[in-house]
Amino acid sequence: MTCLARPVGLALLLIVLLATPARAAGATEVTLQLRPDGVLHVVEKGAQSRAVITRTRFDDASDRVFLLTGVKGAAFDGETLTVPAAGTVEYDVTGAVTQLPDGTEELRWSAAGGPLDTVKVTVRGPGQIQGLTCFAGPATSAIGCTAAGMDESAENATFEQTGLAEGEQLTIVVAYPAGSTGAQPILENRFDLATAFTVDMWTGGSLIVLLILLLGGLYGLYRSRGRDARVVESESGLYAPLENGRFAPPDGVRPGQIGTLIDEQADVIDVTATIVDLAVRGYLRIDEQPRGTYDAPDWLLVKLPDTPLQDLLPYERALHDAMFDIRDDILLSQLHGGFSAGLARVRDALYRDVVKQGWFARRPDSTRSRWTVLGILLTIAGVAGTLMLAWTTTYGLVGLAVIIAGAALTVGGQFMPAKTAKGAGALAHTLGFRQYLISGDVNGVPEEQRIELFSRYLPYAVIFDSVDRWARVVSTITTDGDNLYWYHGPAEWDLSKFADSMRTFVMTTSGAISAARQFRSF
Repeated sequence: MTCLARPVGLALLLIVLLATPARAAGATEVTLQLRPDGVLHVVEKGAQSRAVITRTRFDDASDRVFLLTGVKGAAFDGETLTVPAAGTVEYDVTGAVTQLPDGTEELRWSAAGGPLDTVKVTVRGPGQIQGLTCFAGPATSAIGCTAAGMDESAENATFEQTGLAEGEQLTIVVAYPAGSTGAQPILENRFDLATAFTVDMWTGGSLIVLLILLLGGLYGLYRSRGRDARVVESESGLYAPLENGRFAPPDGVRPGQIGTLIDEQADVIDVTATIVDLAVRGYLRIDEQPRGTYDAPDWLLVKLPDTPLQDLLPYERALHDAMFDIRDDILLSQLHGGFSAGLARVRDALYRDVVKQGWFARRPDSTRSRWTVLGILLTIAGVAGTLMLAWTTTYGLVGLAVIIAGAALTVGGQFMPAKTAKGAGALAHTLGFRQYLISGDVNGVPEEQRIELFSRYLPYAVIFDSVDRWARVVSTITTDGDNLYWYHGPAEWDLSKFADSMRTFVMTTSGAISAARQFRSF
């Protein structure tokens, strides 16, 4: 039985092997004609479907590209020639010629791909052949082909290869005299982070020169568009806000206006100072609420009747309406809802007011936004340019100059609002007023004027961060009662506690306004 089983098994194995389909090898003849314009015309007879090498490494920065056009008898998808049935395929190759250092022109092309039993390649060119070689095997093989030679005229070369396996290529190389075609290889930059941002004399020098030009231009732009108008020397110095014994702020500015004039921003502290100013001027009263040991401090803002609201500036009226639109009093801790929505109108009115006063030619917030947007766009353009330069050249470093300039413009845009000559003069007077509030002598003020005058100073002291000093000054005033006409304390409270109360009120009010989030920059 064992002797009988062996022949039967061999017969079955032979049947399986014969039934298994295999890719047929065959013979291919390839004709290459290098034209005077450097284009290689290829004719493959008995061609089979194969992968075509269209990109090889040229140097550390570039790839060499072979461009196939005019394909006939096959379909080409950029990587593979698909032949429906063994037959003749024609196509043109651009980029197959390169110039060698000695001027010789080298033709290089992978003429056939396995599996093939035999391959014969004939090459004709525009001049006499100076040298030839061929390689068979994997794409990077250095093993010579079966045979290579040329005829007596040195105008035709012939290459042969026997047994080309699956995935192997036959590459032919033929040298021609200098100037035979004048063709150049097609090179594409190969992205590499190290080479894309190469630092050398050219890239570094270009970066420095471009940075100097761009940043110098931005500085010139600031000098011409963003710098405040100059103020004559006579307008600077200490400014006492008194005229015939009555309060007279410089240029008639009010606390909220001063804050926006100084830092070109409608800030939280500007609104806090305006609330105090409205109280001092008789439009509302601030009542400090009684509290226990662990209770948070709170104040009741009380709307006073029969006040000349028509005398208020638009931003002051917007703030007054935000607090007392549908009520006559409100706790500071309850400043939200409609008040929060009203803050946006206050902010807008403040910016419109400083333009109406002639202190700015344009709204500071609009100026900042415009230059900031331009800076962001320049930064984006710099990023795009850097990516493009890095992908296609070694000058990616140069694009960083535009990114830096864009970032500088984005940040510098915050400093572009410029005061007019009138605004710069008002600022100089205001700074002189601040100097007076910080260090001015109060002993010469008549006793009967101190309550009103020092109270009028206090909102400005809020802006100038001098609340402690002037609150203590106010607390020393002798009055008929324990309260001020605009500030009432709880039972057992007197003016000796006013300094602490005022400092806490300013911090709490600023916190309440900030919590509204409408005033993030406000």
